[in-house]
Amino acid sequence: MTIYSAPLQDMQFAIQEFGGFDDWQHLEGAEDWSAELLEAILDQASKFANGVLSPLNRTGDMQGAQWVDGRVLAPDGFRDAYQQFIAAGWSGLSADPLWGGQGLPYSLAMMVQEIWNSANMAFCLCPMLTTGVQETLKRHGSAQLQNSYLRKLVSGEWTGTMNLTEPQAGSDLSAIRTRAVPEDDYFRITGTKIYITWGAHDLAENIVHLVLARLPDAPEGVKGISLFVVPQYLPNAEGECGEMNDVRCVSIERKLGIHASPTCVMSYGDHKGAIGYLVGEPHHGLAYMFTMMNHARLGVGVEGLAIAESAYQQALLYARSRVQGRLPGVREGERVSVIELPDVKRMLLTMRASIDAMRALCCYMAGMMDRSHRHHDHQQRIAAKARLDLLNPVAKGWCTENAVDLVSMAMQVHGGTGYIEATGIAQCYRDIRITTIYEGTTAIQANDLVNRKLGLDGGAEMLALIDEMRGLKLNIQVADNQMQLLIDHYLNALLSFERATKWVVSQSRHPMAVAAVAVTYMRMTGIVVGVWLILRGASRSNTKMSVAQFYIKNVLPQVSAYEQVIIAGASSTLDFDSSLL
Repeated sequence: MTIYSAPLQDMQFAIQEFGGFDDWQHLEGAEDWSAELLEAILDQASKFANGVLSPLNRTGDMQGAQWVDGRVLAPDGFRDAYQQFIAAGWSGLSADPLWGGQGLPYSLAMMVQEIWNSANMAFCLCPMLTTGVQETLKRHGSAQLQNSYLRKLVSGEWTGTMNLTEPQAGSDLSAIRTRAVPEDDYFRITGTKIYITWGAHDLAENIVHLVLARLPDAPEGVKGISLFVVPQYLPNAEGECGEMNDVRCVSIERKLGIHASPTCVMSYGDHKGAIGYLVGEPHHGLAYMFTMMNHARLGVGVEGLAIAESAYQQALLYARSRVQGRLPGVREGERVSVIELPDVKRMLLTMRASIDAMRALCCYMAGMMDRSHRHHDHQQRIAAKARLDLLNPVAKGWCTENAVDLVSMAMQVHGGTGYIEATGIAQCYRDIRITTIYEGTTAIQANDLVNRKLGLDGGAEMLALIDEMRGLKLNIQVADNQMQLLIDHYLNALLSFERATKWVVSQSRHPMAVAAVAVTYMRMTGIVVGVWLILRGASRSNTKMSVAQFYIKNVLPQVSAYEQVIIAGASSTLDFDSSLL
């Protein structure tokens, strides 16, 4: 099994080229961050991943989390690893220094998350969700809630979860039934939530649940949802864990992958009702929860990137070391490593180029998140927020769908040995599959893109992005015909993307037609934006330029086909009689 090695140079390159590194001096609290500090933090994160997290990845997968007499136990070694994690201050990496955080730019914190997720995704789901709870309470919680919970969450002494899904509701949050009845200065919560990642465990002393529920006078649908903080243990007067709340994990799921991460069924209010505290205003809970969901969606995109990188490294090492067969058309000659076989090389290059594009997009989005929250210039914040909102579903949906394809390629490179658990690729394949589903399936992300993001402004923000992409100034000489041909391919793809975008916008009265091609449009968006970004950085190194050339010649041609599917393909889906399936 390959030992993961963080691609530190690629990460530093991505932060500096796409993550807004040159703009850090304009971010509140990040004015003094330097390239040297960036390098040092990534190096320490890599050492923690290699020394602590990576050795637990395989053993955690094999042992899995355990539900024993109502308690959830993490796999051996996880509790000690988590204590090392919080002792080193990693839990508050991008958190506000007001609450004990380090205030790092999110573009740097996101690269650290990639390192950890490549090493052990199951472990990293817990702190990722805790960070989301921090952000939600920071932006929407009362001063009392912030004082009660943020410092413990930032330190990692307490962890956090998000509780949305219910057995009868699934992704349809308008159908949730969990109730919240007012009592004194708190509420009594009753109901059942499912698929709660790290909803119960023995890593930390307390778990802070963000729970969606309905008040007695709540209107029907999503407009009647409120958000509540429901701790496992109620804080006492000193801010420490006091009485146990009426919250319990009644079971954990048996799953395809991420076995070390417990996926819990949570029961609230089996006795008197769990005590919860309202976040913000009544009936605005879904809007508040979107702070956490959007944060988590970019985090999930990074998980896809991270597992794809890990799988690529394993496939590359195997292809270099596995000697089998001869080159096509060569009757005589020595047997070669499979990396020399054309199709294996194609798959490895597809992985390498796609990972570069995914990392560029995730870093670009993290930089926009930094600007939208912390830039000194208010107009810059507004512009960054618009771009972040537009592309967030792409970062989640496209990166994870892409990652599933790439990990499948990595298994294919291994041949039959990839199907054997001992190689490690099988675990990557099992772990990656959930990323296209949680925090909203791919179709949910795609419909968010075509309906909310394009629909609300008539495609103005996307068309502005297309104009920006068209104005790309390459720091390269285009005198040779080969480079000019690449640029022509890029500009032709932009024309296809622009036509597809205008078609989607024009179909506002035909939502079924748009929904039928939404995922195709999202995939198209990811490829085009990915090419734009990697071309921006291609002139910095010959390797990056070679990778960009491969991507333009082998991946970008999909865009023209996607245009045809988008403009002409919806009817063949909608007109088909479902009874014939």
